[in-house]
Amino acid sequence: MSGSVLYDVPGPRGRARNRLYGVLSTLAIAGLIGFVIYRLDATGQFQAGLWDDYEYTETQQRIVDGLLTTLKTFAIAAVLSLVLGTVLATARLSDHRPVRWAATAVVEFFRAMPLLIMIFLLYAAVFTSDPMWALVIGLTLYNGSVQAEIFRSGINAVPRGQSEAAYAIGLRKTQVMTAVLVPQAVRSMLPSIISQLVVTLKDTSLGFIILYEELLFVGKAFAQQTPPVNGVYAFIPMVIVFGSIYILLCLALSSVATWVERRTQRSRKGKPPALPAAGIVPGAEPTAGASGADGTGTA
Repeated sequence: MSGSVLYDVPGPRGRARNRLYGVLSTLAIAGLIGFVIYRLDATGQFQAGLWDDYEYTETQQRIVDGLLTTLKTFAIAAVLSLVLGTVLATARLSDHRPVRWAATAVVEFFRAMPLLIMIFLLYAAVFTSDPMWALVIGLTLYNGSVQAEIFRSGINAVPRGQSEAAYAIGLRKTQVMTAVLVPQAVRSMLPSIISQLVVTLKDTSLGFIILYEELLFVGKAFAQQTPPVNGVYAFIPMVIVFGSIYILLCLALSSVATWVERRTQRSRKGKPPALPAAGIVPGAEPTAGASGADGTGTA
């Protein structure tokens, strides 16, 4: 029986017990899902008439408009948050203590501030007539602060010998950051950066609080305005349709992240060296008497 330092392979009783726990857990989850489906069906949420309005062109156009608004908001907030994160991370890595303290205060404040409260305050105090910018700036401040910590941690994770060697050959700090540390840190930071961008995409749904007509607001308004069928409003179809759209958007963004990560790993490894011909040692010069492909020759 084999094992490792951190894990002992279970014996016959342990395997039987694990199988029993697995079966019981599966049955419990299946029972919970079945109970939820039963209750929704008992309240009429699965009536076929609740889906009829999704067949109309006007409904589909409203969904497309909400999707485009969400993507527009996400694109602006994503770019601005990456820019803000770069600026704050640079300030936190500064050699000047006041700059470091100011950047640390900004990062910690906006990371601690609940995003929903920040968006609502921006809308109520400044952007009453333009809720899009209340949502964009709120997303930028929060996610930019988180991205700043990702950037700073990634740069600090690069071995210290890299920067010491760069300083030893006479490079300035700006050159060390741009030519040595950042290119190496980007590969390790990329999964965390993309994960935070996925969070930014999902947080655009908070715009419905300030009546911004993004995807979730369109879905909620559509479910409330659609005439009920046998006294039941179409909330479950709305959740299924619009929830699936959000899931597909996040999966698409995660797929892009996976593709970029594979590309960077491939470029880091580079092209493998060509194999030498048989019988020839790499770097060695041929002997004076060698001739022909078989390596034989005359003295």
